[in-house]
Amino acid sequence: MESAVWVVLTYYVMGFAPAPARFFRQLLAFFGTHQMAMALFRFLGAVLKSMVVANTFGMFVILLIFIFGGFVIPRGDIRPWWIWAYWSSPMMYSQNAISVNEFLSSRWANKNTEASIDASTVGEAILKSKGLFTGEWGFWVSMGAILGFTILFNILYILALTHLSPPSGSNTVSDQENENETNTSTPMGTNDEATNRATQTQITLPFQPLALSFNHVNYYVDMPAEMREQGFAESRLQLLSDISGAFRPGVLTALVGVSGAGKTTLMDVLAGRKTSGSIEGSITLSGYPKKQETFARISGYCEQTDIHSPNVTVYESILYSAWLRLSSDVDEKTRKLFVEEVMTLVELDVLRNAMVGLPGVDGLSTEQRKRLTIAVELVANPSLCLATPSRC
Repeated sequence: MESAVWVVLTYYVMGFAPAPARFFRQLLAFFGTHQMAMALFRFLGAVLKSMVVANTFGMFVILLIFIFGGFVIPRGDIRPWWIWAYWSSPMMYSQNAISVNEFLSSRWANKNTEASIDASTVGEAILKSKGLFTGEWGFWVSMGAILGFTILFNILYILALTHLSPPSGSNTVSDQENENETNTSTPMGTNDEATNRATQTQITLPFQPLALSFNHVNYYVDMPAEMREQGFAESRLQLLSDISGAFRPGVLTALVGVSGAGKTTLMDVLAGRKTSGSIEGSITLSGYPKKQETFARISGYCEQTDIHSPNVTVYESILYSAWLRLSSDVDEKTRKLFVEEVMTLVELDVLRNAMVGLPGVDGLSTEQRKRLTIAVELVANPSLCLATPSRC
């Protein structure tokens, strides 16, 4: 997308060859270079782990790629013992593709009058003077090389994620540390005012309590091929067998069972998160058959995996959820007050300005992430809140 926008905005403005075929070739060259660069820096990020080290080494890699790319130092000026770096630079092939596409166009086809350069046209003379490819074949050779670099860097990226261990240190945010910082930066005389303000900001948005009941629920999936090879003749595999129960409003209900008993599967079925397989039985809300279109609007669902954007704070994560999921009838002031109440309820108020970060690397701990997941769902003011069981 970025490549297309850039080429569309700059190609004809800069006065490149006006032929449509040349335009689309340059677009292809920019797109390939963009994909190659993203793959390269994904690989560097996977290998180097730390942001500081990745930024430092990444700048060094960019410097080398551009120095030996044939633009800063032409091919003819590179020492013989460094020529391997020239052929190893991905930007060299990008420059060749763009240059060949431009200088072999018809408007550069005038006869070459420079006797010192053995070339038939002005365009070929320019390419030869810079040590670039001089035939149309050079464009496609360069694109093939760029594609090869892209595939190579992506493969190395996958291998790095698979085999390299995560960093040993974890910069987990401490509740006590944040609380101490808050107490240190707050004058002693304002404690009573803060308490009074917190009391005044408590607000409860109206909602309709609902009861969820399910009777004789069965869940089937297609029999895996591995089990068929072992002699299982059935066409379906049953994961839930005749499950019945009810969740009453205002009552905290816990689902307890050994690992693999089907707790998460049952919760996914009740929440409508299963998109494959077949479900049998009845699921009702306060006596009415459950409809997934409306159920998603009045329910919250905390998945077992805590998925949050690492580049925002705790307060921003909860506030964004409130903006997106609360009714438009709720004004901005009430929405923010409700966010504050939910943060206090799940004890995240002392972490309001902490970055979420990446799991196991920096930011919040596992327990804090789970509380954030619950807060993100509670701030939607659901009539029913479901949470997948966590492993203990």
